[in-house]
Amino acid sequence: MGYNDSKGLKVERGRLELFTNFRWKLTIVLIVFSLILSLLIAIFDYSKLRKTVLVAQETKISMAEDKIINNLATIDKVYDLFDKQTAEMMESYSMELLQKYEEEPDFRKWDFLSLKDKYKMDIFILNDKNTVLYSSFSEDIGMNFQECCPGFSSLLDKRREGESFTADGMDIQSKTGEVKKFSYMPTSDHKYLIELGFLLEDHEIFKQFNFLDSIDELVEEYDGITSITVFNAGGNPLGVKTENFKQEFIQQPYQEVFEKVRRSGIPDELVLVEDGNKVTYRYIPYSADEKKGYSTERVVEITYNNNEMAGLLAEYKNQFLLQLLITLFGSVMMSFVIARLVAMPIHLAFHDSLTGLKNRAAFEDEISKRLERKNSRIGLMMIDLDNFKSINDYLGHGEGDRILKVAATTIQEVVGAGNFAARVGGDEFLVLIDLNENPDVKSLSEDMLVQINENMENHLNDESIHTSISIGVAIATENDDFESLYEKADQALYQSKENGKNQYNLFESVF
Repeated sequence: MGYNDSKGLKVERGRLELFTNFRWKLTIVLIVFSLILSLLIAIFDYSKLRKTVLVAQETKISMAEDKIINNLATIDKVYDLFDKQTAEMMESYSMELLQKYEEEPDFRKWDFLSLKDKYKMDIFILNDKNTVLYSSFSEDIGMNFQECCPGFSSLLDKRREGESFTADGMDIQSKTGEVKKFSYMPTSDHKYLIELGFLLEDHEIFKQFNFLDSIDELVEEYDGITSITVFNAGGNPLGVKTENFKQEFIQQPYQEVFEKVRRSGIPDELVLVEDGNKVTYRYIPYSADEKKGYSTERVVEITYNNNEMAGLLAEYKNQFLLQLLITLFGSVMMSFVIARLVAMPIHLAFHDSLTGLKNRAAFEDEISKRLERKNSRIGLMMIDLDNFKSINDYLGHGEGDRILKVAATTIQEVVGAGNFAARVGGDEFLVLIDLNENPDVKSLSEDMLVQINENMENHLNDESIHTSISIGVAIATENDDFESLYEKADQALYQSKENGKNQYNLFESVF
């Protein structure tokens, strides 16, 4: 292979390299676009799925809330309709005990266990401090409502100072957790309250409408709900019983939320981390339609964890990651295929098919953008091959094409990557010069002449024919557009041709 053939191969490789670089750039752009689009779609789908899971969880909790509230409302209404007989019975017994007090005001002489056997109810005597002085239920003796339940204690004061019998709805026996009905009768001297406690759990009405059973069913029915507890206004849970039961009132940090909900009547939540798992305590206020003191003011606590939801989300996340990987792999492969299919048409739309330089359309678009930018300083170099017609006429168009490729490669090498070179005609080339990067256009023009002369001498196969270049340079002003700047560079090029070719000229109105 000869010297000229080697140089020609180098030029061809340079042109191929330009196209290959373009194709890789296009491939990378397509891959990045596909990755971003795939990622956005996957994230959107996952977010939508996650929202669906959260909504389903909230729906379960809401349904459980509705059911337990409805059950409480039902049993309260049932007691309003069918519990009058119990209340009348308690009032009758209270009147008998009141008469007994009139006859024997010294409670120490009362046999409370016998009275309990007689009435089948517990009897409690509360003094003016709302302390249980005497009772058939010995565990409650000494209990002070002023200390444990200030709000309820105030209600007891009003009842002791009143004249009438009152009966509450279902409530809780604080020491046993048993569900009972309590009634109150003030003594005539207003020193004491006679309280009766009737066990409802053995009552037929309670058995038919046992809300405690429905609570257990709800816990089993709804995954994620670990417990449902109904508290009375004092913070005691209804129906919670254990052997040797000693119920303490609701403690912190639950008590703060409980009291807030009880006072405001607005549901609220407390979220804690227990054993590494997030647990939510939701408190819902409840008030019966027929108010009977504190007994019909309650707060429902629903405890649920996110284990089921976390498990579902973890499963969906794994599916999401797998789908994302498959989508990303497919997107990358598709990007390679599309890039190979469309790289050449796109490349040819903006590049000269022979030399690989940008074409006129791409050059005009680029120089128009530069002219519109503020603080942009550019120049236009117009290059024309001298005696190029002789090469086509005597050596053939194939040799002419080879020389054009050599010229294009040389021009691109001299101006560098920071400038913009294009072939816009048969043997006419344009270079957009960034004056911020290359302020010395004269030196750049001289280098261009030297390199072109050297490469043409090495590449021309016929020593009798010589070609060089003529250059015209114009510097853009604020009022220039592409056409005016092109006209200036063309005039400078014409002057170079007139002066004998193989030289450069600057548009004289600028310098």
